[in-house]
Amino acid sequence: QVQLVESGGGLVQAGGSLRLSCAASGRAFSSYTMGWFRRAPGKEREFVGCISWNGGSTNYADSVKGRFTISRDNAENTVFLQMNSLKPEDTAVYYCAAARSFMPTRRESYDHWGQGTQVTVSS
Repeated sequence: QVQLVESGGGLVQAGGSLRLSCAASGRAFSSYTMGWFRRAPGKEREFVGCISWNGGSTNYADSVKGRFTISRDNAENTVFLQMNSLKPEDTAVYYCAAARSFMPTRRESYDHWGQGTQVTVSS
């Protein structure tokens, strides 16, 4: 079992940056693909990006490509989402998730979820 706790959300002006963290407890964190998803008000939860078990591969949604970067520190059981050039449309609850499969983009493929952290971008 893997338990995930996100942190780092908050209120930021458009054009600003935030760094989200996701701390994992439990065994075998380093064997999981780690993903980030978000859910904006009135919308479905959508894929933001993911990183492979060793950090060697990443994949991003087109809407965040070039602005967001995912990294991980397996020694610290933590995955990060660096968000730059934030836009009001990035306002959402952000979730991290863990998947046993390799680099999935569908939320149904993720086995463990955090509770989420709110990110609000003001214009």
